[in-house]
Amino acid sequence: MAEIRHRVGIRGSTEEIYRLLTTDEGLSKWWTTDTHGAGEPGSIIHFRFGEDGPRFEVVELIPGQRVRWRHHGDLPDDWRGTEVCFELALDEKGKQTIVNFSHVNWRQADEFLAHCCTKWGTFLMSLKSLIETGRGQPFPDDVHIDFDE
Repeated sequence: MAEIRHRVGIRGSTEEIYRLLTTDEGLSKWWTTDTHGAGEPGSIIHFRFGEDGPRFEVVELIPGQRVRWRHHGDLPDDWRGTEVCFELALDEKGKQTIVNFSHVNWRQADEFLAHCCTKWGTFLMSLKSLIETGRGQPFPDDVHIDFDE
């Protein structure tokens, strides 16, 4: 199985970052502005990028520490069976929160996985920017990695 992993240090509290990962309002400020359904485990979050987008079931929430989602549905097909996890922890000096991100259980490593890896990186930088400057870059104002996006 293939996977995506990123590590980002953010000058912000675990609680603040956790809130941005677990509420519609928070998620819409750094990933996509059209987000609804965030809630307790069992909730289905709908993320729209234009007319469609993925859905995720919330499977685990540990306040200030971990957020885990399981892909729900069939868009995009390559994401079926995958899980996304955000692990949060203060660094050794207590000056930043380390976000360890993973998107696991991909069936294969291919160009779409590479595209998604880059896009996840841009959205994690959007989360960092939101915390550190007060301004994220959620879709549709995100960093475009293809000329025809």
